[in-house]
Amino acid sequence: MDKMLYVAMSGASQNTLAQQAHANNMANVSTTGFQRDLEQARSMPVFGDTFASRAYAMSERPATDFSAGALQATGRDLDVAVGGDGFIAVQAPDGSEAYVRTAAMNIDAQGILRAGNGLPIMGNSGPIAIPPDEKIDVGSDGTISIRGMGETPNAVAQVDRIKLVNPPVGSLTKGTDGLIHTTSGQAAPFDANVKVESGFLEASNVNAVEEMTAVMTLSKQFELHIKMMTTAKEDDESVSRVLQNS
Repeated sequence: MDKMLYVAMSGASQNTLAQQAHANNMANVSTTGFQRDLEQARSMPVFGDTFASRAYAMSERPATDFSAGALQATGRDLDVAVGGDGFIAVQAPDGSEAYVRTAAMNIDAQGILRAGNGLPIMGNSGPIAIPPDEKIDVGSDGTISIRGMGETPNAVAQVDRIKLVNPPVGSLTKGTDGLIHTTSGQAAPFDANVKVESGFLEASNVNAVEEMTAVMTLSKQFELHIKMMTTAKEDDESVSRVLQNS
């Protein structure tokens, strides 16, 4: 009886956490560049002073789905998205290097090129600074070219190059800040094979139908756990009445 109640209780608790993971994916179905969190459940033995004869359910987020989302045309020159495998390097708030799949870039008042989330875009030797310009272009290899103020149309100067990387997926993790980081904490090297598409943003790779189905399934499982706890309570009360009458 005690084991049944414990398993059902732990299952309901972990089931709620699983629903939160899928709900977060659903909430970001329209967030550009968002990569969905995977979720799974498994049984774990309860270790302690006695033999581990009991088990409980545990929900966990084992990894992130790094598959690419669909490219959405914006027609804006400073909107870029990685075409195929790879990432764009940005400077995280703590000063370390992090990675994104797409960036709606803009130039701030100091001339620093920033992603849509406000983080500086990394170049050959740090955050990219853009001089005053009349026009800016981003090449497929990440090269940033500008036409300076008052210059003729053919006077194009290369300013810097966006750092594009493609580390093994197994060496990456998504942090609580929503950015991609290397598990080692070390910056990934440049990869000349990574290309970007200018005038595009990458949509979220969340499948709304799959996430909604998962939430509904987990909701039914939660109801089953509650029913098991109610049954355990009724069985316990029945046993108590039998003992009282004996």
